[in-house]
Amino acid sequence: MTDIARAAGCSQATVSFVLNNSPGIKLSQQTRERVIEAARTLGYSAPAFSALRKPVAAFDGLDGVIGFAVDQLATSPEAVVAIEGARQASWNAGNVLLVAQTMGDAVMEPRAIQALTRRGISALIYMTIFTREITAPDFLYSLDIPVILLNCYTADYAFPAVVPSEIAGGQNSTRHLISHGHRRIATITGEPWMQAAQDRLKGYRRALATADIPFDPELVVEGDWSASAGYAATVKLLALKDRPTAIFCQNDRTAIGCYEALKEAGLHIPQDISVVGYDDEEIARHLFPPLTTSILPHMAMGQWAIEQLEAPTAPGQGRYPITKLECPLVERESVRAVAGG
Repeated sequence: MTDIARAAGCSQATVSFVLNNSPGIKLSQQTRERVIEAARTLGYSAPAFSALRKPVAAFDGLDGVIGFAVDQLATSPEAVVAIEGARQASWNAGNVLLVAQTMGDAVMEPRAIQALTRRGISALIYMTIFTREITAPDFLYSLDIPVILLNCYTADYAFPAVVPSEIAGGQNSTRHLISHGHRRIATITGEPWMQAAQDRLKGYRRALATADIPFDPELVVEGDWSASAGYAATVKLLALKDRPTAIFCQNDRTAIGCYEALKEAGLHIPQDISVVGYDDEEIARHLFPPLTTSILPHMAMGQWAIEQLEAPTAPGQGRYPITKLECPLVERESVRAVAGG
C-alpha cells in the first residue's frame, strides 16, 4: 500500500479505503481510478478491481439535458475543468450539458437560469468560482428539479454540495515538508478574506501542532495568489535572521514568484530551500525543478455533481451534508530533506 500510495500521489489510508472498497468513505471516482491504475502498473492484482470501478448512471427523472450555471467562466480555468468533469460524466450517461455564465448578477442570473429551464433541463448544477458559503437566491428553492451546489454551500444544507477539502490539503502539504525533516517552514497565503486561504492556513497550523513545532507568525506572509506577491513575500522571508528551510506557497502562481526570488538570491531549489505549491496548474510541471503541489479536485467535483443525480433531490425538503473531496499531493522535484536533517 505504501508503494501504491507513492505512485498514486495519495495517502496509504486512501489506498486502503479503495482496495478494500470501504463503505461510507467518500472518495472521488478520479481518485479511485488513480489508485487502481497505480496498483495495476506496479503489478498488483485483485479480484475486486473490476467491482471498484463505479459506473456513472443517471436517475430516471433525467431526460437528457442538464444545466450548469457558474458565476465566472471566461476568466476561470477552474470552471472549465469542473464543466469538463461534469461533461464526461453526463455523456457517459447519455446526457448533454448546457452552460451559462451568470456573473452572480442579481438581475441577469435568474434570467440565465430561466433560459436554461425553458430549454427543458431536468437538473441544475450551480457553481461559484470562490469556495464559500452562499445565500442561495430564492429562485433556486422554487425550481422543481434537483439542484447541486459545486464549490459552494448554504447554511441551511438545503442542497447537496461539494467543496475541496482545503484544511486537509494545507495539512498534507505542510506534513510533507515535515516528513523531510523541515521544522522552519514558512507559508505565503492568499487573500485572507477567502475561505480557501483561511482553510489552507488552518491546515498548515494543524500540521505544525501535530508535529509539536511551535507556530511562528514571522513565517506567515500574506499574499494575493499572484506571482508578484510570491516574489515580494519570499524576499521578506529571506531577510529573516533565521530564514526558513522550506516554503509552502498556497497556490502555484505564488510559487512562480517564490522561485524567481530564490534564484535571484543565488539559492537552489530544493538543495537550499524546498518549495511546495497548491492547485497543480499546468505550469507546475514545467517549472525547474518541477513543483510539488496539490490537485484542486474540480474535475472530480464536476463528476461528483453528476453522480448525485442518481437519486432525485427536492430543494428545501431535506438536509444534505457538505461533501469535501481530497486535494491529492503530487510529489515532484522541489522538495528535499533538510540539510543535516
